[in-house]
Amino acid sequence: MASHKDLTDPADALPTPATQPGRDGLAALLARPARALVALDFDGTLAPIVADPEQSRAHPDALPALAALAPKVAAVAVVTGRPADVAVRYGGFAGAPGLEHLVVLGHYGAERWDAVSGEVTAPDPHPGVAAVRAELPGVLDAHHAATGTWTEDKGHALAVHTRRAADPQGTFDALRAPLTDLATRNGLIVEPGRMVLELRPPGMDKGVALSEYVRELGAESVLYAGDDLGDLPAYAAVDKLRTDGTPGLLVCSGSEEVTELSERADVVVDGPAGVVRLLRALADHAG
Repeated sequence: MASHKDLTDPADALPTPATQPGRDGLAALLARPARALVALDFDGTLAPIVADPEQSRAHPDALPALAALAPKVAAVAVVTGRPADVAVRYGGFAGAPGLEHLVVLGHYGAERWDAVSGEVTAPDPHPGVAAVRAELPGVLDAHHAATGTWTEDKGHALAVHTRRAADPQGTFDALRAPLTDLATRNGLIVEPGRMVLELRPPGMDKGVALSEYVRELGAESVLYAGDDLGDLPAYAAVDKLRTDGTPGLLVCSGSEEVTELSERADVVVDGPAGVVRLLRALADHAG
């Protein structure tokens, strides 16, 4: 079981990771912060989960915490399933003092926004996305269980949210099979999350994005923080890096909706507020 140590203690309090690899990862980060990568999911990690994804915004203390830590580490990256520009806008990252070198890897790494240029680079959308976009309304209309769902068009993917339905979990369960069939017929996959089913292209996930950025950066240690099933590939990537000799720390932004991450994490904190406190503590200890 991962450490649930409360971070409401004074700023000099850091959690003790529950595993030896986690303790090694934290020690490596603190010993050479200038060679460390701090990577974080957005929704549920830096931003509280809300019923309407378009109303999602970073925790009010996230920017100051990130700005305090970023100049002391090799890089801070936000790794998200959202379009990169949306995460930048909802996070308030553009032009934020202290975050001049922030990178946002959007659409699971298919898009990239660099604070240095302020520009997003992205490939053309997978052709299956347009086909799914055209068919999805009919698939949802054919299922009474879809009442109360909301579809988010991400450009490179489409996400069906069930949080607003009368029975969010029942709706999620009822739609999983038909949406998986729709995705498969069009060369896409379904990524389940916290009351959301995302239809997106295969071959890119947060693990691939994180591993590629670690290699690009030449990072000597890595921290990854996430909260949802889509973060599990990033967890696996950190596990692989640790096996290959790069220390890493796995942080879970805890919730009652998803337990898979907390069971694998080295440190579990209390949602985005806990993530913010951890970032502040790391900034204090990074020297």
